[in-house]
Order: sequence, then structure tokens, then C-alpha cells
Amino acid sequence: MTRENLCAGDGPWAVDHLLNTGQRVSVRPLRSDDVSRLGDYLLSLSEETRRRWSPHGFDRDAAVAVCNGLGSDDVVRLVATTSADGDDQIIAYLLVKLGVRERESVRYAAYGIALDNDFDCTFAPSVADAYQNSGLGSRMLQHVKSVLRCIGRERVVLWGGVQETNLRGIHFYTKAGFVKVGEFYTDKNNWDMLVEL
Repeated sequence: MTRENLCAGDGPWAVDHLLNTGQRVSVRPLRSDDVSRLGDYLLSLSEETRRRWSPHGFDRDAAVAVCNGLGSDDVVRLVATTSADGDDQIIAYLLVKLGVRERESVRYAAYGIALDNDFDCTFAPSVADAYQNSGLGSRMLQHVKSVLRCIGRERVVLWGGVQETNLRGIHFYTKAGFVKVGEFYTDKNNWDMLVEL
């Protein structure tokens, strides 16, 4: 399957999950008609969650820009939705770049690890505060890893690393098989982590 096919339509990315609570959740690619839902999701995130995730802004303008730009890059944007009042509500949003960003390439090269755009991916998940620790993030990551293995990807690195103070995030990634490969400093200390598929 080509990169273009993976970034367009539902393809292999769509799946349904049952949470530990028995609630049904649908995982699918973000669509252009999700502007309002994505805006609501971004605005609903707590300050704590916003401090831990930063691929783009947390307002309606960011939602418009993201939804208008779908298919224009090599990033698969997935959402988990649940029905609320007759409409789908986004409860998780994650990015999977089919390849690596320059920032990650430079940092990993300094650790002696050469990343490859044809075999490596970059990952940035977020889960609504009310659904953290529900098993949703783990189920979504398992599904993403399975799809990536099927299309010949070999490793996943974290988009911008994980903050050293984000103990919940570090536990999540470690439990999923990620290993720390190095540290870097922005305005805080961060860990680079990688998982072999």
C-alpha cells in the first residue's frame, strides 16, 4: 500500500474497540468534516494535558488548519470517537508520521541511531482527560503498531520526545515496549524513546 493510500480514506486504520467500561469506541482517520469535533476536543483538554502534547495549537483555528490540510503531508491523523447526544465526540487524537522529522533525525544521529524515512515512523498521541487510564491509548497504540508492521515499518519514535516529568507518559510508553535512547533539553528535560516493531 502506498504512502498516499495510507494517508487518504479509512484504509487499514479504522477499527472498533471496547473500553474496560464496556463503552464502544471507533478509531478512524480524521476527516475534513471533523473541524467542529476536533476544535471541541482541543479546547476540552486540561492545561496539564496541553503541556504534555504540542504538535500544534489547541484552538478552533488549529482544528480548521489541520482539517483543511488533510492529505497534504505524510501524517496520518487518527481519532477515537464515541457517540454522545446523537453525534460523534472525539475522545482521542493521534498523529503518525510515515517517516521522521528533521529534529528527531538530528537528535537520534547524536545518539548513534540513524533513522530512515522509509522504515521509521513518528508518533504523537493525546487522549481526553476523562479517558486517560481507560485502556484507550494502549488499544490505539497496539492497532497502530499492527498496521505499521503490516506496511513494512520497523521502528516508531516519539514526536518531540516525552517530558522527563511526565511519569504517566513514560509508564505508558515503557509498558508498550518503548525504550529510552537519550535525553535533550528544551525549556525542560525530555527523553527520546523508540520501539522496535
